[in-house]
Amino acid sequence: MTQQPENLQQTRRRFLRDTAALAGSVALGLSVTPAEATPDTMRAAIKRVVGEGELRQGKVKLDLPPLVENGNVVSLTVSVDSPMTDTDYVKAIHIFNERNPQPNVIGAYLGPRAGRASLSTRIRLADTQNVIAIAELSDGSFWSESVNVIVTLAACVENL
Repeated sequence: MTQQPENLQQTRRRFLRDTAALAGSVALGLSVTPAEATPDTMRAAIKRVVGEGELRQGKVKLDLPPLVENGNVVSLTVSVDSPMTDTDYVKAIHIFNERNPQPNVIGAYLGPRAGRASLSTRIRLADTQNVIAIAELSDGSFWSESVNVIVTLAACVENL
C-alpha cells in the first residue's frame, strides 16, 4: 500500500466532511415546511402596533390589484388623507398580510416634513390573502383599509 502525503489526506477528509454536512442540510431542508403567517398571527402583529387603540376605516387608500398573476412582484401604494402639518400628520404607515412567512410587510415612519403621506413599494405575496394598510396619525388614532388579493402564481415558497 502506498502512503499518500498528509496534506492530500486532510484535503480528502475535509471534502468528505463538507459533502456530508451539505447532504445533511439538504435532507433537513426537504423535511421542513416553510413558515407561514395566519390570520391569527396577522391580528397579533396588528395588536402590537395598535395596542388597545381603535382601528377605524377610512382616510387610508390602499392601491393594490385585486388579481395578481405572479406573486413575486406586486406593486402597492398607500396614501393617507392628511394635511401633514406640524399638528396634524401621519406618524407611520404599516402593511400587514395573512399568508406570507412574516405578517409584517413594512413599517414606514413619517413626520410633518414628509410633505405627503404616501408610500409605494413592491411586495411578494405567497398566496391569495388579505393585505391591510394601517396609518397611525399624530393624534393617536389608527386608520386602515384592506384589500383581498387573488394570487394565481404564488411567491415566498421554495421549490425543491
